[in-house]
Formats: sequence, C-alpha cells, structure tokens
Amino acid sequence: MLEVQNLTAWYGQAHALREVSFEVKEGELITLVGRNGAGKSTTLRCVMGLHPQMSGRIRLGGRDLTGLEAHERAHAGLGYVPDDRGIYATLTVEENLMLPPQVGTTHWPLERVYKAFPVLRERRRHPGTKLSGGEQQALSIARALRMGAKVVLLDEPTEGLAPVLVQQLRDILLEAKHDGLTMLLVEQNLRFAMAVADRHYLLAEGTVVQTFGNAEIAAREHELLRHLGV
Repeated sequence: MLEVQNLTAWYGQAHALREVSFEVKEGELITLVGRNGAGKSTTLRCVMGLHPQMSGRIRLGGRDLTGLEAHERAHAGLGYVPDDRGIYATLTVEENLMLPPQVGTTHWPLERVYKAFPVLRERRRHPGTKLSGGEQQALSIARALRMGAKVVLLDEPTEGLAPVLVQQLRDILLEAKHDGLTMLLVEQNLRFAMAVADRHYLLAEGTVVQTFGNAEIAAREHELLRHLGV
C-alpha cells in the first residue's frame, strides 16, 4: 500500500535521512522506532510532503506521490496525525472533525467516532484548543479516521498521555487495523508498539538498520530498550 524507496533528506547541509526504504502492506500497522533524532518524524514529514529538502520515491497503492504537494497527497489518501496535533483553535471539536474531506470508502461516520471517543461527543461544541492534551490527541486521531485515508501516519501518539488513555488508544488502533486500515506509526514507547504493530523498522542516524517481527522484538526487548535509551 505504501512504498518508500531511497528516501534522503537534509536540514540545510546536514543529512537527516540516508536512503531510507521500507514498505507497509495493506492492512498492516508498521512502526518506526529509534532514539530521539534518529529521523523518525522527518520520515513521516517527507512521506506527507511537508519537508522540502528530500529525494527518493514514495508510492501509495502504486501511485507515485513524489512530486505532489501535501494537500494533493491527502486527497490521494494519506492521513497525518502530527506530534503537535494540528488542532484549529477557532473551530469547535465537531468542526475540526468535519473539516477534512472524506477521501475513501473506509471513513468512520461521525456517530462511530463519537462512540469510540465519548469525550469528543461531550465536548463537541467546545473550541478545539480548550481540550486537554489527551483530548486533543484523541481529536487529531479521530479526524484522520473520519477522513477515510488509505494510510494514516501517526507521529508519537502516546506522548504525554496518561496510561489509561494509552490503553484506550491501543484498543482504537487495533479496532481500526481489524477494519483493514493501513497505518505507519512513529513511537518511542516500545511496549505500545509491540501491542499494536505487525513489524518494526529500527532507525539510527537517519537510516534503517534492522527490521523486527513481534516475536523477535519481544525476545530482544531489554537490548532494544537499552538501544533506545529508555
């Protein structure tokens, strides 16, 4: 569903990514794991078309997205949940949910979104930025699900969340995966990644150094936690 080939990116003259290649098959949830500064978030920004200094190929369902702007990639079926959540301050919760166009047949109806995220129903008339951090994260994820994207990119969705909210998020991602949604997740929480993902790509210094299945990553958990500095 999503193919990334030889992705290279710079910040000025400094290399951020060096020929990063990976694929996400339809219905898979794949994680990018690594220390802070390894290039995980930059990879998502490049895939979404938000980082100008880059080269390589990005294909979605066989379609080459490489030359497209970010809004064109969204219309092609990429959803993006940024680490800053991207909530519009002047819009209510419901207006934030309804703003992006529906781009696919897998979109969640508003009623299903409210069933999965009851707090958003309760606060649907509130301005988006009046929500707590966890509620804003829920809104950002719910917006991508309502959009019906073919592939959703999630950047550190558990960061700053209370354990009970992390558990709820895990259940929602597993439900979406069960429905066939394809997801690419950047995550520092290794145990959360193991609970939801099919495969894991380990990044170090801007390049993919290893790929793990869940069985292998569980067997080497303590080693990887040391590598990640957790």
